Amino acid sequence: RVLVALEKSGLQDNTMIVLWSDHGWHLGEKRITGKNTLWERSTRVPLIFAGPGVVANAVCDQPAELLDIYPTLVDLTGGTPGELSLEGLSLKPQLTGNREPRRPAITTHNHDNHAIRTQRWRYISYADQSEELYDMKSDPNEWNNLAGNAKYRQRMDSMKQWLPKTNKKPAKGSRSRILTFDGLNATWEGKKIP
Repeated sequence: RVLVALEKSGLQDNTMIVLWSDHGWHLGEKRITGKNTLWERSTRVPLIFAGPGVVANAVCDQPAELLDIYPTLVDLTGGTPGELSLEGLSLKPQLTGNREPRRPAITTHNHDNHAIRTQRWRYISYADQSEELYDMKSDPNEWNNLAGNAKYRQRMDSMKQWLPKTNKKPAKGSRSRILTFDGLNATWEGKKIP
């Protein structure tokens, strides 16, 4: 309906369309139901751009972040972000046919829990100092954690450079869906986890 209305308005040649959604949901994989993990299943979303300057029907398998939407729209429309300090990067090169590698996508879930996703690898660093590394090419379901294998230490160290340098604690009084870790104890929504 939206696309038909856009076509009827005569503005389709001067309009950027972006489609994205909420992130995924585990349906029993790894004994998880829900969406509160840093694995592929619960961090991946569709992200589709269409409009002037975007290559039609192109597919890009490079990681991107939803933070990239605004800088991309600014870039595609020839605008400037003004005085805003943006963490996202424009995806215009990927949308116009350039497939040069870009930085990885970074996902954070609660304090000090981060995933770094490159085109081939997913590295996860948790607040309790545990780590996971998956080769997404040979293990797309993330069954084989390579983090304990010394052969992959250099790969993990290179991915660590992308971990956020600043980690903000949850807002005071936050409880809903909040996991905190004080070094010894984990607390989920205000209740200690044994």
